[in-house]
Amino acid sequence: MQYPLDVRFKIFALASQISVRDATGQPLMFVKQKMFKLKEHVVVYSDAEHQQPIFEIKADRMIDFSANYSFTSSDGVPWGAVRRQGRKSLWSAHYDVIQDGRVDMTIREEKPWKRLVESLLGEIPIVGIAAVIMINPTYLVTRPNGELLWRVLKKRTFLEGRFVIEKIADMPEDDELRGLLALIMMILLERRRG
Repeated sequence: MQYPLDVRFKIFALASQISVRDATGQPLMFVKQKMFKLKEHVVVYSDAEHQQPIFEIKADRMIDFSANYSFTSSDGVPWGAVRRQGRKSLWSAHYDVIQDGRVDMTIREEKPWKRLVESLLGEIPIVGIAAVIMINPTYLVTRPNGELLWRVLKKRTFLEGRFVIEKIADMPEDDELRGLLALIMMILLERRRG
């Protein structure tokens, strides 16, 4: 994969759909969230026509306050999970990427104060709309030892959502794919902000 990755989704779509492209514009994956499911169910495809599934992401509960989202390949092999940290996510987004039952990576907002400012200004008519457009969150993906792996930036757009994933450090290919699946789920959960 050539970085930065460009992640886009339509804001006004019935079912959430995300496309991921590399720095050359080459499509990497297409993501579709299943509609009318009590628990989150997301399918990752290798093609734009949604004919070749490569991964599924499923929630372990209906309410996503502290849900685990498990990754499985199309042949049923478990690939890890991402867990939303409920109480920690009240102040700023916080997710743990799980591999073999242990935390392998953590996703956090770089500047948590943006969430506070956005929520305060969001209650004011017209100013709230401007705040959501102007205050774009940034997320950092780190190892438990603090090593920075990725920076994820929400870009300002009007009719489309857009995130840019910048790679900071090298990592094994399996970890890179697991981290990317976790970032996709995080984007689905955080996309309404900023």
